[in-house]
Amino acid sequence: MENENKKSEVEALKEKLFSSPKHASKILSEEKIKKADKFCEKYKTFLDNAKTEREAVKEAVTIAKENGFEKYSKNKKYKAGDKFYYINRGKAIILCTMGTDSLDNGVKINAAHIDSPRIDLKQHPLYEDNELALFKTHYYGGIKKYQWTTIPLALHGVVIKGNRDKIIVNIGEDENDPVFCITDLLPHLATNQMKRTLNEGVKGEELNILVGSRPFKDDKGSELVKLNIMKILNEKYGIIEDDFLSAELEAVPAFKAKDIGFDRSMVGAYGQDDRVCAYTALRAAIKCDKPKKTCITVLADKEETGSDGNTGLNSSFLKYFIFDLAKAHDCEGTTVISNSECLSADVNAAFDPTFPEVNDSRNSSRINYGVVVTKYTGSRGKSGTSDASAEFTGKIRNLLDTAGVIWQTGELGKVDEGGGGTVAMYIANLNIDVIDVGVPVLSMHAPYEITSKIDVYMAYKAFVTFFNE
Repeated sequence: MENENKKSEVEALKEKLFSSPKHASKILSEEKIKKADKFCEKYKTFLDNAKTEREAVKEAVTIAKENGFEKYSKNKKYKAGDKFYYINRGKAIILCTMGTDSLDNGVKINAAHIDSPRIDLKQHPLYEDNELALFKTHYYGGIKKYQWTTIPLALHGVVIKGNRDKIIVNIGEDENDPVFCITDLLPHLATNQMKRTLNEGVKGEELNILVGSRPFKDDKGSELVKLNIMKILNEKYGIIEDDFLSAELEAVPAFKAKDIGFDRSMVGAYGQDDRVCAYTALRAAIKCDKPKKTCITVLADKEETGSDGNTGLNSSFLKYFIFDLAKAHDCEGTTVISNSECLSADVNAAFDPTFPEVNDSRNSSRINYGVVVTKYTGSRGKSGTSDASAEFTGKIRNLLDTAGVIWQTGELGKVDEGGGGTVAMYIANLNIDVIDVGVPVLSMHAPYEITSKIDVYMAYKAFVTFFNE
């Protein structure tokens, strides 16, 4: 009996003093799990409709307008509760809800990105080789190139014609559309290919997309298959080959978002890095009605290539927006920014039991353990990270605990294994307190990524909590 009491005392002390993360489904009621599942139904629709950054902006505007947001007017003085949005070049968007506090007290920012790894067409993409028509490509972001062969691809984007007319392209998503494909060698003839390293198994210049095989109905001349493809494109879109020079055409997986597992507990889809955080941040912006501090959600482009360019967060478009907002409300922009706080809404790598060696199991995020708070990212010696302060980390920890949000911590692999970055460092460079908060993902950067429905819902709850503090 004495030993049993002693054991229970030990267990009680361990429970009080030790960290003991639990699978979220063991904590949540069946009702809340059903809420998470229901939330992810519209999330899957968003993923299917927003496979590029331009499409994500379009979807965000549609959802925002349905929920009372209006287009931003630069010199207008807004009142508490007003909702408005600003679009940057069709590839990034800022949504804002005015708070009751003065802007001098700072704003709250949720920052996610809406670009994902993909295959871009080169400026002179179309060519013919041995009576096959193909597109030359240049991959975008960090990918395992071999994963992009022999899967159905859809073509999305815009073409600006010589007269500056804009043509919207979306081929491969409708059930009756054709799809496209990057070919690969059969195993019987791939002896030399399989001697290459995995990284070089398929080279960048071998990511050629097969787009046609029938020649124009004429025996005279060369490149008749290419001619037939251009004839089809000209009849459908009115474009000529030179129009590829002023086009942004992206090949993305033609998969639809689907439930994963017998228990339907996960979502499988292309582009969940980082549209899972973009969607949950967008929905949190919709839920934010009359906050204390003004709340800003920014969905940016170019994160997968370093956030450079005028639609990425290494540019000044967010800073200029805040400065203009401050000026219209008789506040100093630098004061507003310096008193602001931000959640860098980005994903983390979920622990994969098939490949455990790349992770420190004590410091890895896991699916179904809630949203991930990542104090620092970067690689090796914390290169390329802002490393949130203990004070701000403590504040976010307390905020989530108080609101009953299930959360965990995680790092992007072992110290010298690799690493990666987010937009957090660019936000921090503006003198803003920032920390990464997002969803753990399996198979990140693959054409088909996996998330937990509960984690997706907890990310939404975390962003709502942050805005409505």
